[in-house]
Amino acid sequence: MKTNIKQLISQMTLEEKAGLCSGLDFWRTKAVERLGVPNIMVSDGPTGLRKQDQNGDHLGVNDSIKAVSFPSGCLTACSFDRDLLRMEGEVLGDECQAEDIAVLLGPALNIKRSPLCGRNFEYLSEDPYLAGELGAAYTQGVQSKNIGTSVKHFAANSMEYRRMSSTSNMDERTLREIYLPAFETTVKKAKPDTIMCSYNRVNGTFASENKFLLTDVLRKEWGFDGFVVSDWGAVNDRVAGIKAGLDLEMPASGGDTDKQIAQAVRDGKLDEKVLDTAVERILRIVYKFMEGRQKGNFDKNAHHLVTAQIAAESMVLLKNEKKILPLKEKDASQILFVGAFAQKPRYEGGGSSHINAFKVTGALQAAKDAGLNIKWEQGFDIKESKAKDAKLLKAAVAAAKKAKTVVIFAGLPDSYESEGYDRSHMKLPANQNILIEEIAKVNKNVVVVLHNGSPVEMPWVNSAKAILESYLGGQAVGIAQIELLFGRVNPSGKLAESFPIKLQDNPSYLNYPGNGTVANYAEGIFVGYRYYDKKEMDVLFPFGHGLSYTSFEYSALKVDAKKIKAGQSVVASVKVKNTGKRAGKEIVQFYIAAPQGTECKPPYREPRPKMELKGFEKVELKPGETKTVAVTLDARAFSVWDESLHDWYIPGGTYQILAAASSRDVRLCAKVELEATQELPFHATPNTVFEEIMENPKAFAAAKAFKGSPFSESEQPQEKRGKSARESISDEMQLGMLRSLPIRAMRSFNHISQAQVDAMVEEINRMVNSDR
Repeated sequence: MKTNIKQLISQMTLEEKAGLCSGLDFWRTKAVERLGVPNIMVSDGPTGLRKQDQNGDHLGVNDSIKAVSFPSGCLTACSFDRDLLRMEGEVLGDECQAEDIAVLLGPALNIKRSPLCGRNFEYLSEDPYLAGELGAAYTQGVQSKNIGTSVKHFAANSMEYRRMSSTSNMDERTLREIYLPAFETTVKKAKPDTIMCSYNRVNGTFASENKFLLTDVLRKEWGFDGFVVSDWGAVNDRVAGIKAGLDLEMPASGGDTDKQIAQAVRDGKLDEKVLDTAVERILRIVYKFMEGRQKGNFDKNAHHLVTAQIAAESMVLLKNEKKILPLKEKDASQILFVGAFAQKPRYEGGGSSHINAFKVTGALQAAKDAGLNIKWEQGFDIKESKAKDAKLLKAAVAAAKKAKTVVIFAGLPDSYESEGYDRSHMKLPANQNILIEEIAKVNKNVVVVLHNGSPVEMPWVNSAKAILESYLGGQAVGIAQIELLFGRVNPSGKLAESFPIKLQDNPSYLNYPGNGTVANYAEGIFVGYRYYDKKEMDVLFPFGHGLSYTSFEYSALKVDAKKIKAGQSVVASVKVKNTGKRAGKEIVQFYIAAPQGTECKPPYREPRPKMELKGFEKVELKPGETKTVAVTLDARAFSVWDESLHDWYIPGGTYQILAAASSRDVRLCAKVELEATQELPFHATPNTVFEEIMENPKAFAAAKAFKGSPFSESEQPQEKRGKSARESISDEMQLGMLRSLPIRAMRSFNHISQAQVDAMVEEINRMVNSDR
């Protein structure tokens, strides 16, 4: 029988209700024993269970239970596979049920604004569409097991530096198009039980007391009906927070903020109904878990192999010159592994998502388990970053001279990236860069396998024949690496973020991290590939890039409608054929290239990216097999956030639908003519320029008919002017000057009065708004 929560709340004292709005300790909510109200336990995720006792801590200093460490978000996002992320969520949900965990704290959906963010390993992508689709799939998987998720960190939490006090400042469009959509998609598609607010301020207001975010957008616009929990220690003003929509403060507050809430009610500063609503939201999730308990499953060894499968489906083959990969198992005795990470891999990030893995399988152990006898040299000391480890380097180079192929396992040490601080550069430790270059001098068959949570610079990129990006692959990372290196699994991952050549190329470089108080998101919507592709800038590896041991051919791109009206959807389909000799999986990406400026009908001058990802599917194909891949591009796919409307707007014009293998590998293009159905607000003032008037048919008609209008003069043919005028002022020059001229300037150039200017402005506004 379901608990009547409203009735239960009506029996509570004010203090009991206020007490339920903060934690009992670090990981549990409070109970109300008098009324039989239970508490629940939450656990850090999103890459495994970090279950601790009540003496636990947020950043992982104290040990947690032995658990399974899944690949980090930086890697799983490269799978572009909704089914895989849902499966991962289901497995984690089973583990939560087995361990009496009610809410798993994840997924983390913040946008990768800069490669320096210390927590990028946990985040999914620089692209909000991809992050939202995969975040929703993960959430659906976890919650299918009656376990809540806590989608985090809402919102605009893209750096660690002074994250608990700084403000992320950006314009309305940037917030809506880049930093909110991943959360929106997950809320609407997956209905998460909880949302975790971020530490930072957004445009000056703490996320924990930001009514615009927590109530106006999250609940009223998106329909979220769970509870909002603070990030641990994120609360600034508890009463302001609960008014804004922050329901649960974590961790325990020592009772201080409970008293503040109760006193605010007594003083009439907080409506008790607001408190009741917060309590109801919390208890609804508590009882959902308690009344829907499942058996659960925490078969660690089975789940260990699941993590290997996820990693293998996600790792990205960045380079494969002369098809050096896959390696041949018969050549195992002539293959040399070099690098400390082959023996002891870096497989997860540091901080609140750090899992106490019950076992870890590196590449050396995985090779041995697969019956491969491979030699190994350490090559470098993980704890050192000095220019050379002379003894280790000498031994590795000597061994490399005798090997047929050298596989170097390189990457970032734990100390280079973690929650709590940002990186200061994108470089690998110097000893690793030198090692790669020195080995490449004596052996031309060099393969580099990377372990890192975010892009790195690769000064040796031309010296390596192949590069496998492993990111942070979870505790079975070595199994996945061996399966890919030796071709037991065909690589199918593609980059969920761009790899710039150097840090200075990144669009946020001049404004990241800011001055410690304010972080200005001055690059606006041009984050990641939206920036690099708009500028046609060379990158090391582009967004969506990833190679396979087979090849794919795209053909017959079609759209089900060549002309649509704003608000209508389009189905795009393309045929994909495996033209190689191996079975493989291809990630087909669909981008939309919107018309720009005067290409729009009517003209729309807000800058837009060259193209944006709006659909993707992963398809498995046998050699010679062809399948049709289709996606639906809805109205949102064509939309831009317009600040004059404070809403989504769809400009008219010709849109290109692109089928691509990456943002830099567009295979086919189809066109759709879209008719705009909404007029943007137009209000003329004396400072309105004539270009704006010329682009609005009603305004232009009114101005042209008005006595003293300059339009007839600007269109005067050259032959009717004097010779001197024709030589000094061309039609193009005069029209160009007119376009930038404000109406008020006619006082000077057309010698009309201020009254006539005001009358013209009034007539334009009357005509434009006559049908409204």
